[in-house]
Parts: sequence; structure tokens; C-alpha cells
Amino acid sequence: MNLESPKVTVEKSAQHLFDSLSDVKNFEKLMPENIAKFEVLGDDIFNFGLKGMPEIKLKMKDKTPNSKVVLAAASDKLPFTLTANIDSLSDTSSAVQLHFEGDFNPMMAMMIKGPISKFIETLAENMHKL
Repeated sequence: MNLESPKVTVEKSAQHLFDSLSDVKNFEKLMPENIAKFEVLGDDIFNFGLKGMPEIKLKMKDKTPNSKVVLAAASDKLPFTLTANIDSLSDTSSAVQLHFEGDFNPMMAMMIKGPISKFIETLAENMHKL
């Protein structure tokens, strides 16, 4: 299952966004209002829960300076990655798009497609808070 957020333009440099997204603590600022739990477990791993959804543990998987940050599920039960692609537009402006890629059975995919789409959309819309 592949989902994409809309591409958002943020009045921050690509370097600033990359540095912010590389620090897992900053993901709390991006979370939707219905967040029930957010806990940093280490330098590269955090746990979060949204109301009505199971808690998810994400860990830093890969980083490409100033252009890409990849997070992956820390559990094999729901294998997926969340990638932030950053495009520098100018010294003070960047475009960010989130890509969600998961390997789910058709029934699970049908159930989570809506909530996950809304979730990554909200993360993208909140990029200006970094």
C-alpha cells in the first residue's frame, strides 16, 4: 500500500527541516490534535498513539542530508515506512511530501487506508510548526 500526502511548501530551509525531522522529539509538534500518547524512547525511536488506534513505535531508518528522512515501524506486525522528501525551493523555503509504504493484507489495508491518509496529511500540514 502506497500513500502520499499533498506536497506542502514551508517557509524554512531544507537544512532546517532535515535537522528538525532528524530529531525524533520534534515529531510531537507534527502530531494531530487527537494524539493520546507521545513518548521518546531513545535518540532514534519514539512511540505514539492516536485515540482509537493502537500505539505505533517508529524508529529512524535512513537519512539523506537535507533531502530525505525515513522512519520505519519498529514492529514486524505492521511493516511500513514513512518517508519525508524535502525539496529546497530557496534559502528560506522548501517543499515537503510524505510517502507511506506498507505491506498489509487487503482487509487491513482497507481498514487503515483512510486513517493513515488523514494522518500523513496532518503531519504534512503541520510542517510549518518545526
